[in-house]
Amino acid sequence: MKQILPLLIGTSVMLAGCTATNINTSQPATFSPRADNAFLTQQQAEYRSQRVSNVNYQLDFNLSKDEVFSGTAELSFKLKGVTRPITIDLNKAEITKLAINGNVVKANYNDAFITLQPEFLHNGNNHVTIGYKRKHSTNGEGLHRFKDSVDDRVYLYSHFEPAAANQMFPSFDQPDLKATYQITVDAPENWHVVTTLRESSTKMVDGKKRWFFDKTPKLSTYNFSLHAGPYTVYEDNSGKYPMRVFVRQSVADQVVPEDWFKYTKKGLTFFDEYFGIPYPFKKYDQLLVPDFLYGAMENAAAVTFAERSFLSSGKMSTSQEERLAEVIMHEMAHQWFGDLVTMKWWNGLWLNESFAAFMATLATAEATQFDYYWRTFYAGNKQSAYAADQRITTHPIEVPVPSTANAFDNIDAITYSKGASVLQQLRYLLTPETFRLGVHNYLIKYSYKNATLDDFINTLSETAKRDLSEWKQQWLYQPGVNTIEVDYQCANGTISAFSLKQTAPKDYPVLREQKVNVGLFTTGADGQLQLSQDKSVIYKGETTQVNDLIGSACPSLVYPNYQDWAFVKVTLDKKSFTTAKSSINKVADPLLRSMLWQSLWDSVRDGLLPLNEFLDVAVKNVAFESDHTLLRQVIGNIGASMRYLNSFGAPVANYRDEVTAQFEQLAWQAVQDQKDHPSHLRTWFNSYRAMVSTPAGLKRLKAILDGNVVVENLEFNQSMRWGIVNKLNQFDFPGALALIDAELEKDNSDGGQKRAIAAKAIRPDTAQKQYWMDQFASEKPDYPFSKLRVAMGNLYPSTQANLQEQTADSVIATLAEMDKTKGPVFMRSYAGNLIPSLCTESNEARLTKAIEQNPDLSERTKRALLSIHQSNQRCLTIAKKMSK
Repeated sequence: MKQILPLLIGTSVMLAGCTATNINTSQPATFSPRADNAFLTQQQAEYRSQRVSNVNYQLDFNLSKDEVFSGTAELSFKLKGVTRPITIDLNKAEITKLAINGNVVKANYNDAFITLQPEFLHNGNNHVTIGYKRKHSTNGEGLHRFKDSVDDRVYLYSHFEPAAANQMFPSFDQPDLKATYQITVDAPENWHVVTTLRESSTKMVDGKKRWFFDKTPKLSTYNFSLHAGPYTVYEDNSGKYPMRVFVRQSVADQVVPEDWFKYTKKGLTFFDEYFGIPYPFKKYDQLLVPDFLYGAMENAAAVTFAERSFLSSGKMSTSQEERLAEVIMHEMAHQWFGDLVTMKWWNGLWLNESFAAFMATLATAEATQFDYYWRTFYAGNKQSAYAADQRITTHPIEVPVPSTANAFDNIDAITYSKGASVLQQLRYLLTPETFRLGVHNYLIKYSYKNATLDDFINTLSETAKRDLSEWKQQWLYQPGVNTIEVDYQCANGTISAFSLKQTAPKDYPVLREQKVNVGLFTTGADGQLQLSQDKSVIYKGETTQVNDLIGSACPSLVYPNYQDWAFVKVTLDKKSFTTAKSSINKVADPLLRSMLWQSLWDSVRDGLLPLNEFLDVAVKNVAFESDHTLLRQVIGNIGASMRYLNSFGAPVANYRDEVTAQFEQLAWQAVQDQKDHPSHLRTWFNSYRAMVSTPAGLKRLKAILDGNVVVENLEFNQSMRWGIVNKLNQFDFPGALALIDAELEKDNSDGGQKRAIAAKAIRPDTAQKQYWMDQFASEKPDYPFSKLRVAMGNLYPSTQANLQEQTADSVIATLAEMDKTKGPVFMRSYAGNLIPSLCTESNEARLTKAIEQNPDLSERTKRALLSIHQSNQRCLTIAKKMSK
């Protein structure tokens, strides 16, 4: 699964010191009665998997445009021991029939699972038939139903991760009870039905088309899927595996299927060769679906993508195309690592996601035109991991998952990006070919089976002929990011002593081993910084001497993680820091330049470099940045700086207004200058639009919207139009409210409706804010969750701190009740967006009190509160450091 969420919160510090993640499986799990809810504990899952084996599902679904679907599930399985009941997971359904081994019985059902009593069970083979009806889901889980507002067509898709297959059919819904699936589907005649295999045949029955599918290979329940609706279908059979892309009819013109097939074909070729194992399924389908909770999902041979992230009303930008390629590669890697070989329990989910994130970056860099993609990973994903690992909510990469209720507690930048970075540094430590061969051996050994972290590490150890137990403990069971700094002296123009100094956070004092490439740079006659020497070093402990560099020319700058092999934070020595500030545009190597920019930004976040000094460097140099990835990175840091300045309020108002006007002018000039460079032009225009706040800038945006100002060579699309409408409403530009309805006349699609909600929510209007707060609290809101989530994300931009203050106390006062009644999917968005993130001492006191008074919050909401509290403290520190 690929995450694309606005806020990814880490795990509670209470987990930080754990060194084991599994219940002791050397002894059989014991029977434990299930609580009367939908959650399954790890102990209960282990007990069930000790008794149940050889599972097969025969599933028959009756689908229509209605809000309810029906089905019949026949479960065949082998059972060991009949002294205890067995449970089958099924969420909020109406059971119409239950037969156990031919005996029709009354269901013992609690809306979460069916309990099968021992007297009806056999020691050995069993056959259970369950007929049922259920409402479609509308929150993105189970079998989700979406009605297109443009043409009233209905589309269905499934999403089962982490444990939501039971929202569509009765199942043993845990990853280590892999099963085969043979399905039949009745659906409207003009619908397509998509699952793991292509249909074997179809026929008309009672006015519907009946689809027949053969038995699948063994899959975990969360990897199986079913999708249906009148999708537009694109096909490409030019490669080794047949490929299809499905998209809603009303947005089909916003997809260029050739781009999808291009990267899919490249990925399948790359992974076939890298893993040394052919793609394990018979076809490769990809579906763009609405209201999707995440970025994408690796359903076996039927991958789903959030259409909001991949539809384009014009030609895709370079960054959009990069993103498409990387997410295709991410989900494709899962087909081997996740679907073919699957974790035993949800504590292993991190390895699936880390590995897919690592392989997606590798494949994008080596199999597409984006050969620089490791730099994109560094500037984005890896920085998210560093930030998450420095939060109070940090956690080890591998943590216990007591029950399915906790399965997604740790879905964050540590799970994805720190894990991927750690795998990358392990690849360098073992050598790339040894690592690849170890992965191949692992996939061969555990194909169509379940495996654990120890299985993976032991296979790598055997391949590398190296004990990795200490590495595993240091990297996977201990949280926190280390820092390295060079300590060197020069005499007579050459280095006389050189060492690497490693430190660790005081709360997590673990010093780790890893391999880095130390780069030495000198200033040439042309003023450019040039690499004079690099040296690979394996360091560990507090100090590692690097005697091989003694005698080298004394450098102008040293970067101890040159080429970014390691997961480590770099503190530049004093001389290098001064060089970076004064000569950052004199660094030819774009990755080094990116890392130096990041060192400067880290210094701001750590309260070492005044924010205004960083902005001085950034504003002076950003217009000269020729690398597109780096341009986005630096503009992103400028944007974060502006949000900080907005949060600081009145004390910096004059400086904020001055630098805002300066950047607006710079960005608009860049828009004019970049007319012959489409990617840079679009980046600069979107940045200008995002950061405009002056009356002159807003007036220019309105003129662009009206067509009175034309940006030469810019493909001005519908998404950009909505972006301008949003910005004008954020500052209540005259006539802005009426622009929303006018734009809806042009674009009344689901995407258009959501953008209209965003524009209304962002207005600086007390009544508008209260309207949405009432909607969030309502038991029966006027909007589905997918649209409420949009409002949450737009309600309080940093320019409206005074309005957020008006509802801050009520948000805190009702947080516990919302957490209790709204559920985890809702609260992920609500807590991350609505807990007040105001940069004030009063908000600091408010959040401190909230933490003390709400000890019983769910883990994820508690982490959101802790993380926002820490961010508030960081903001205050940055504000105090501002140069007067």
